[in-house]
Amino acid sequence: MRSPVRFVPLLLLLVAAVSGNALAQWSYPPTHATPVTDTYFGVSVTDSYRWLENVDDPGVRSWLKAQADFTAGILDRIPGRDSLLADFVRLDAMKPANISSVTRKNGRYFYKKTLASERVGRLFYREGIQGKETLLFDPTAGAGGKSVSISFYEVTEDGKKVAIGVAEEGSESATIRILNVDTGRFYPESIAPCWQGVGGWTKDGLGFTYNLMNSTDVHAIDRELNTKTYYHAVGTDQKRDAEILSAARYPALGMKPQDIPLVTFSADFRWIFAIAASVQNELTLFVAPAGELLGERIAWRPLLKPDDGVVSFVTHGDEAYLLSHEGAARYKIVATSLLTPDVAGAAEIMPQGPTTIDGLVDMKDYLLATTTDGINNRLYRYAFADRKWEEVALPRKGTALVSNFDITSNDGQVILSSWSKPTERYEIDAAKGALALSALNVPVTYPGTDDIVVEEVEAPGQDGTPVPLSIVYNRKLVRDGSANCYLTGYGAYGISNPPYFDLMNLGLVNRGVIVATAHVRGGGEKGHDWYQAGYKATKPNTWRDFISCAEYLERNRYSSPEKLFGEGTSAGGVLIGRAITERPDVFGAAICNVPCANMLREENSPNGPINVPEFGTVKDSAECRAVLEMDALSHVRPGTRYPAVICVGGLNDPRVIVWQPAKFAAALQGATSSGRPVLLQVNYDSGHFTEDKKVTFRNWANMFSFCLWQTGHPQFKMAGPN
Repeated sequence: MRSPVRFVPLLLLLVAAVSGNALAQWSYPPTHATPVTDTYFGVSVTDSYRWLENVDDPGVRSWLKAQADFTAGILDRIPGRDSLLADFVRLDAMKPANISSVTRKNGRYFYKKTLASERVGRLFYREGIQGKETLLFDPTAGAGGKSVSISFYEVTEDGKKVAIGVAEEGSESATIRILNVDTGRFYPESIAPCWQGVGGWTKDGLGFTYNLMNSTDVHAIDRELNTKTYYHAVGTDQKRDAEILSAARYPALGMKPQDIPLVTFSADFRWIFAIAASVQNELTLFVAPAGELLGERIAWRPLLKPDDGVVSFVTHGDEAYLLSHEGAARYKIVATSLLTPDVAGAAEIMPQGPTTIDGLVDMKDYLLATTTDGINNRLYRYAFADRKWEEVALPRKGTALVSNFDITSNDGQVILSSWSKPTERYEIDAAKGALALSALNVPVTYPGTDDIVVEEVEAPGQDGTPVPLSIVYNRKLVRDGSANCYLTGYGAYGISNPPYFDLMNLGLVNRGVIVATAHVRGGGEKGHDWYQAGYKATKPNTWRDFISCAEYLERNRYSSPEKLFGEGTSAGGVLIGRAITERPDVFGAAICNVPCANMLREENSPNGPINVPEFGTVKDSAECRAVLEMDALSHVRPGTRYPAVICVGGLNDPRVIVWQPAKFAAALQGATSSGRPVLLQVNYDSGHFTEDKKVTFRNWANMFSFCLWQTGHPQFKMAGPN
């Protein structure tokens, strides 16, 4: 039951005055409270800022703009902010170019390349790895000053056509254009709005599959519900595209409204796969012969269901190789026939071991698999001929991202990264079991990396569970509790936080800031059980592990409560939001970056229904209790001494709608008694994130500078209240 209660306008301006000290010190834009009470299975919850959910309302837009201007007025005065931003730009300029998204088709290498002077990447290709570089597409040409970038691209097998998805202002609502590689000209048609990219080209390159969203408006509540997948023939009108997968066309498949239907091809184009995609790691998959793609009806046959525990798969001929956690919390690799699938009786190819299997790649004669101890990867190859596994030595410790070029060869690429050394791109010859630096690797040396110390420790969780914690700092640091410390975490979807090199983190370390990463439950560092231990009803372990890591850093004199600031992004908003509402005394400041801060209302946002498998639904009594516990907004208590907080939202964010950070900021501004500022930064040129370096560097310079100011870093001290 929802029972709105309204107050007269004069009182609306005074509601937030419960924390008079904070308001006297920080003259926030006026924010009225209009309480709305909902009852969830006997529990009443009052939401005073429900009105902010109407993002298209002029009054809400005015409030967001007032908050953004207020925040900018403070951030612009912080000493050290512009210097930190300049450092990001300077460090970035030391690498001549960044190359990413490398693929090879018919001997042609395609990749995105971003020069130091450029904000986003352009698409290039070469005839052979040593061939002349040719520019194919520049997304900024004709953009009229807008931030425009390539969201995805997919090349035909003959390397002669490429479907390119282009999105504006970080919205992720892309328009697909089709480019003729040889002529450099676009075909006339364009297809929008697309989010999930191209499912795949047909082998002959005459057409491709794609999923179409319902609206270009990222705030439209139904933009992701009951979407459809189509086949598009190049050079034809989109209106003639054949619908090949949807819940309506194939009701027997049992797809839910929030499932995103996708159609892909096996690497040899003998099979097509129908995927009912959601945030759930376990696949729901159907299979059919590729020849049925454009027939009257596709005879989809079940291949995988969530109970099979399969999170990824590759094919080799008529065999499917599956990465599964069924009966193996640290995963195993099994094989079954595509002709007569039997997942339950699948043959075991690589059994569960002491570390977690986290990657599976296929080549002409080999499978490649990676394992992780939670921090570092190891690489193994499996020969189809003799059915044996052998380890492939990696050049150094860290994260190894492995991919193939195609299934007609035994070569591929490995991207190696670590906390202290810049990322490197290698090519792998699986037949020889050898790696060599790629011709597309761009070497770089940054100042300060030789002075980096990395410690991998374990912090005791509140229930005694050891929680991995990575600590990175400059060797000149004195461990007396006086150092500023940036602690980040995520803990959702079974996604790990592996070692990676980040030049913005380097900018902090070079200023004497400790950068720490908490590998909390809900992530995948220790396998499926680690994920499940921070999932739905067990979600409190996620933020409590984060709190335990903060206390470890303080107890062991790396930092102290007034010097430590925490950060959570996206689903990590649950982690940071609940950490500061449960234990505000542990943090001097906090960053809530595009945060899931109001989980009780998540299902009322465009991306909410698809996330029900991860967080639960308020429509189920048991899951609702878990969702309520995750909801940071409903745990804000008036008169509490909260740390300084900066909440960040992207107006074009299709994943975490901007009202989530907005409502959380409004509640904290009205509740805190600490005198510490609570700011809302609204990015009008960004969504959930953006490729645009100018926007990204500005965004993080603002967030870091705010926290360094509030935690007393000498380079960021500002006259007036702190």
